[in-house]
Amino acid sequence: MSATPPPPPSAPYGGQSQQLSPSDEKLWATLVHIGGIIFNWIPALVGYLVLKDKGPFVRAHTATALNFQITIFIAYIVGGILSIVFVGVIIIAAAAVLNIVFSIIAAIKANQGQYYVYPVAIKFVS
Repeated sequence: MSATPPPPPSAPYGGQSQQLSPSDEKLWATLVHIGGIIFNWIPALVGYLVLKDKGPFVRAHTATALNFQITIFIAYIVGGILSIVFVGVIIIAAAAVLNIVFSIIAAIKANQGQYYVYPVAIKFVS
């Protein structure tokens, strides 16, 4: 008379992940875009790695945010190198303005439940 063991928990690591609700997908997509204004590529990378399997909407937004933030980071690096000459300061300022403007536009689109693709992003991840 042995007792049957309880069923194993639903694979917490590496198993099928539970999908987010549409409102949660919109929230996380919005936060990833807004986080890029302050923390550059870090929120987009963390969001992509953690949320990419949670739904198609949040995956698309985290991937496009990561692509844009990597592109902006490259512009910051190039501007930093070229700051020896004055043109680097202009590149850094232009990248900062583009980051703020396009991230706000993307966050608004994500909050409205619409897909958005940044117009000036190199596609690194899909």
